[in-house]
Amino acid sequence: MSVRHVLLDADGVLQDLPGGWFERLRPWLGDRAEEFIEQSWIDEVPCLRGEGDFFDHLTAHLAAYDVDVEVGELFASVWTSIELVPSSIELVHRLRAAGYGVHLGTNQEQHRAAYMRTALGYDELFDVSCYSWELGAVKTEPVYFERALTMIGTVPEEVVFVDDRLENVETARSAGLAAVHWDFTEGLATLESRLGEHGVRVGS
Repeated sequence: MSVRHVLLDADGVLQDLPGGWFERLRPWLGDRAEEFIEQSWIDEVPCLRGEGDFFDHLTAHLAAYDVDVEVGELFASVWTSIELVPSSIELVHRLRAAGYGVHLGTNQEQHRAAYMRTALGYDELFDVSCYSWELGAVKTEPVYFERALTMIGTVPEEVVFVDDRLENVETARSAGLAAVHWDFTEGLATLESRLGEHGVRVGS
């Protein structure tokens, strides 16, 4: 059975946060920025599954660090400071032109997902968008991929998944998908070569 669909991660594959999380948070958190965001990533997992509101989580997290900033302001300044990676977006169009189904597979809570759908145009860009908060699972859980396959309407053998986080790639493989570990800093030629190993041919 040949690959008919490509499932792409967002952060690190399709989009970038200029300057990185630590630098974006440093005006409010100073030297505590790294500790703040790393703990937030741990504590926000229920929100990524659609269990609870991320703004409530962020409000509590800011209070724990005694940071006085309006949650919406911080969210807009950091979480939605996203830039598309032009070469990756170009690849999406080339894959679709070559006849592949091209889909989004990303861990996101509902507010950032809404921004990506609208401001970044992902609803129009992808055939199917698999946001973790809607699927009720994150990509380190095999059930995420089971539910994503149901949304796409296909079987594991027909999908290759691309992600910059190795643990997500390994989970996808355990669920029966072909999977590629890649981030945009490696260059598009590297991704095309790795996709080619799974029979994916992209036109110019």
